[in-house]
Amino acid sequence: MTEELSTGNSHTDERSHTDRPNVDYDEVEKFNSIADRWWDPEGEFKPLHEINPLRANFIEQQLNKAGQGSLAEKKVIDVGCGGGILSEAMAYRGAHVTGIDMAESSIKVAQQHAESNNLTIDYQQSTAEAWAASHHEQYDVVTCLEMLEHVPDPSAIVAACAALCKPGGQLIFSTINRNPKSYLFAVLGAEYVLNLIPQGTHDYSKFIRPSELAQWIRQAALTTVESKGIHYNPLTKRFRLVKDVSVNYLMHASKPAE
Repeated sequence: MTEELSTGNSHTDERSHTDRPNVDYDEVEKFNSIADRWWDPEGEFKPLHEINPLRANFIEQQLNKAGQGSLAEKKVIDVGCGGGILSEAMAYRGAHVTGIDMAESSIKVAQQHAESNNLTIDYQQSTAEAWAASHHEQYDVVTCLEMLEHVPDPSAIVAACAALCKPGGQLIFSTINRNPKSYLFAVLGAEYVLNLIPQGTHDYSKFIRPSELAQWIRQAALTTVESKGIHYNPLTKRFRLVKDVSVNYLMHASKPAE
């Protein structure tokens, strides 16, 4: 991490290996171990609950700007859905949602919570690459939020998301920038000072600069549309969307129509 901070080195070649599943099983087990707390608004996932309205609103706003209306009746896939926090928000807005994740316990929690709220969401344990192989260009909207920094090869996830998206469809990504400020706020501040999330949640070396994500988007034959940062005010204890993408950020991409 010290070398990364001082030199700004990008991710190593190890992240581009394709001879094994694009899964960090330590990360999967970490989320499996706390899966029963996904829907505790005061637990480890409290920040996700608090930013979820911002994320859902951003998705709908970007769809509207693209001339595609709202989430209602859209066929959506939530890649790295976890316990279904975003998936449910989109389902409540009228989307037909599929959620995929490799953490089996998280998928079970998501299924149970959706059923208890009379929501029809298709949750499946799968990698993005495997699902894309059998569901090529089937979705109007593809979301992949807070997931890219938890896999060995995030560029492959971006490519799989592009494969899942219909021509003319929209994609939303979110992750954490990689710079000294993001280390200060997203790791030291969030994990050790403010205790917003459990210690060890993030690996700074896996954070992703917007320029890197934009490059992967271009390589997947997508177009970057707009980026927004997610800012936390420790005094008001509230999140808001801002222009500054130096820490947490969302990125909207589109797939050209045929």
